[in-house]
Amino acid sequence: MSPFMILAFPFARHAFLAASFVAVAAGWIGFYVVLRGTAFAAHALPKVGFAGASGALLLGVNSLVGVSLYSAVAALGIGALAERDRRDVATALVLALGLGTGALFLSLGNLYAEDAMSLLFGQVLGVSSSGVMETACVSAAGVLLVAAFHRRLLFTTVAREAAAVRGASNRVADWALLVSLGLVTSAMMPVVGALLSFSLLVGPALAARHLARRPWQAIVLSIVLSLGVTWLSLLLSFALGWPVGFFVACLSVLAYASARAATRGFGRRLRR
Repeated sequence: MSPFMILAFPFARHAFLAASFVAVAAGWIGFYVVLRGTAFAAHALPKVGFAGASGALLLGVNSLVGVSLYSAVAALGIGALAERDRRDVATALVLALGLGTGALFLSLGNLYAEDAMSLLFGQVLGVSSSGVMETACVSAAGVLLVAAFHRRLLFTTVAREAAAVRGASNRVADWALLVSLGLVTSAMMPVVGALLSFSLLVGPALAARHLARRPWQAIVLSIVLSLGVTWLSLLLSFALGWPVGFFVACLSVLAYASARAATRGFGRRLRR
């Protein structure tokens, strides 16, 4: 069967729709993650969201609700702790607490094996039509929140001293980005899983940063690359039967490596 023929089945269409919403959100948020150097938080929040999902399964409620709430609270916790200590230390503390509570919830609910695997590595083929809508809503909430702070995020990153003189709050921008990141990583978990969400957030955005000169060009290119990585990963997964997350991780790294090689080669030609 051709990989494209799989789209005749509802489960495949649901998978592509959910993955597309996630890819757009990841490409958009990933630009700010790379710009502001918050890659560790992008790595940590999906793992913290794993605790929220396992807690939701324990209570018998929607896992995406649990992930979103837990990730948003964790993002606020990182922001609050970062005001008193270094951001990497604050992120590490929240990550440790999240992993610990996740292990507790799994143990209390006897949720090892299949449930744990779907949380850690994703189960995009099991996304229902209602799951697609939930993923779209959570992704949109994250994108709209960070879009509302787009100018402030750019200003406080590129011109920190000028922003401080004008009274532009870096704290508000940081908190908005962290909460947006928490929401988007929550939406990504059914598709890529807690362990590999980081690759889709950072890989395409880093590649776009090397190829684009203007912020909006980088955002658009990051979204396009993220969509390409996600769609190709789904097709390869359908064709070969391997996990989607594996292809997402590999193709994200390949996109970054290709962009880096292309810009290096172009720079060498200019110097000649």
